[in-house]
Amino acid sequence: MNAGSGSGFVNELRARGWAVLPAPRQVELDEGTVRLDADWKLALTDVKVDDIAVRTLLSELKSAYGVELAAGEGGPTIRLAVRAGTVQTKTDDPRDEQAYLLRIAPQRIEITGNARAGLFYGVQTLLQLLAGDGRERLVAPVGTIRDWPRYELRVQHWDTKHHQDRPETLKRYLDWAGRFKLNAVCFELEDKFEYPSNPIIGAPGAFTTEQLQELVDYGLERHIQIIPNIQAPAHMCYVLKHERFAHLRCDGSNYMSCMDEPEVRKLIFQMYDDVCAATKGVEYFHVSTDEVYYAGICEKFRKPYNPVNRSLTWVDFVNAAYEHLTKKGRKVIIWLEFPLLAEHVRLLPADILDGILSPGKDDEVVQEEIKRGIRQFAYCPIQGAEKLFPSYFAHDGSGGRLADTVRNTLNPRGDPIGVFVAAWDDSGLHNETFWLGWAAMAQGGWSPGQVPIQQTVADFMDIYYGREVRDMVQIYRALQDGARFWEGSWDRRLSKVRGPAYGSSHGKRPVNRTDMTLLPPALPKLPDLALAPTFAGRYEKILKQVPRQLRRNDWLIARLLENLPRARRNRYNLEVFLALAYFQRHHLRMLQGVAAAERE
Repeated sequence: MNAGSGSGFVNELRARGWAVLPAPRQVELDEGTVRLDADWKLALTDVKVDDIAVRTLLSELKSAYGVELAAGEGGPTIRLAVRAGTVQTKTDDPRDEQAYLLRIAPQRIEITGNARAGLFYGVQTLLQLLAGDGRERLVAPVGTIRDWPRYELRVQHWDTKHHQDRPETLKRYLDWAGRFKLNAVCFELEDKFEYPSNPIIGAPGAFTTEQLQELVDYGLERHIQIIPNIQAPAHMCYVLKHERFAHLRCDGSNYMSCMDEPEVRKLIFQMYDDVCAATKGVEYFHVSTDEVYYAGICEKFRKPYNPVNRSLTWVDFVNAAYEHLTKKGRKVIIWLEFPLLAEHVRLLPADILDGILSPGKDDEVVQEEIKRGIRQFAYCPIQGAEKLFPSYFAHDGSGGRLADTVRNTLNPRGDPIGVFVAAWDDSGLHNETFWLGWAAMAQGGWSPGQVPIQQTVADFMDIYYGREVRDMVQIYRALQDGARFWEGSWDRRLSKVRGPAYGSSHGKRPVNRTDMTLLPPALPKLPDLALAPTFAGRYEKILKQVPRQLRRNDWLIARLLENLPRARRNRYNLEVFLALAYFQRHHLRMLQGVAAAERE
């Protein structure tokens, strides 16, 4: 599987058949295994019985294996404890609190966290080990694991531009984020929140303040912060589409607001306040300065419109947002990008955080951040504009989204405080397609380079679905290949829908929107009803590929149907994949059908 790699070899756990993700930092294995059964007891030291680590262990053992641990000592015992300094991490930040020690010996299993977060992560590692070595379950290897993360924050991105998930779905996502030791979610809310100060913004069914706070509390209990992300002052069509706010549009477009306008700032800061009130207990706030291409283009407050003034307009807004949010006790994350000039980085607060440190970031900007003391997030998008399914794997032996998670976390420039794995909703992909990428970045955020990406993929398949499933890597590849064929089989024609010109950071230009379409077959012509085979001729190359694509699709659907009853976990994920496979098949049959109709 050519997806890039971290280190050259699998670690000792994988070599002996165990799957743990993210791979632990330090592992010392002895000979033999320990079997867990109903005779084992549970003992606690400086841990409350209702701690999430305790509840997670007991719940998973009962639901997955039917094992109920009684409280007490004597005989085989699992002991959970919290004791500061148990693992010497040589860090002086929250990474130390996330460290744990796991000792597995005959008749005794000990999990000790430096703090409650570390204990929770140690329990997750034990539960992954108890899934077995591929031959039997409820066994764990004799040995010792000392573990703590490379990065303090490991952020999973939820984007709700084009959909809204049910609260119970997002709670399940938080459960799985905890399993993979992710500890933050950047929740891009758009209009999926009620905004009590301006309720017209919220879409029908948007989360209420109480619902969002309940979700936040559920995450915090699992040591996961749900960090709100408010798209503004650009990407504000969800606000500016309303006539009530039309006068705040910048240069006539509902893409961007006039960011210096006092009324604009009042509106945006009201939105900030609404969301802060619904995310109590969270330390951070993401001021989404995403793609603010034309800061100050209206020239109402700063003239002339040029790169320097554009950058300074951006700086003024960011500093105002920072001042507003720090008074509320929030640490501020931004997208530090165009139109900011490197020379103006020094005008930003030193403790602001840059969410977008990627290999393509301007070196001069990164150096100015280092001088200023601004920390960043090693950034990796696992989805951008692809249709139906992400491009996790490359065909040429390099690249692909999975390889990016290795490259972007292994040797980042700057001084990252964490990692940020983005799953953009621009193309409307189902969130179930993102879990492999989220898990790969969880590995990169915890112990980058510890194992090759191929092992991360194998560990994910074992943990997310269970050891009984088959051919999952090939299934993912087939879904990706089918999606790329589907995407490439359509014509792109200039759309009749036109709008204000906003282009890109390269300059203001007409928006060349395109529609995905196919030219229909020609109609018979009088007087003899002659018919020229225009469809078959125009799409000859595509039609030649359809038989092979159908054979691949047959294989894909058969493997998914076989795996549905085999999967121990996340069968719904496979149901989503099966729906995608049938959708791809419908397209293939449609192409064949149109060509056949033209012939007949």
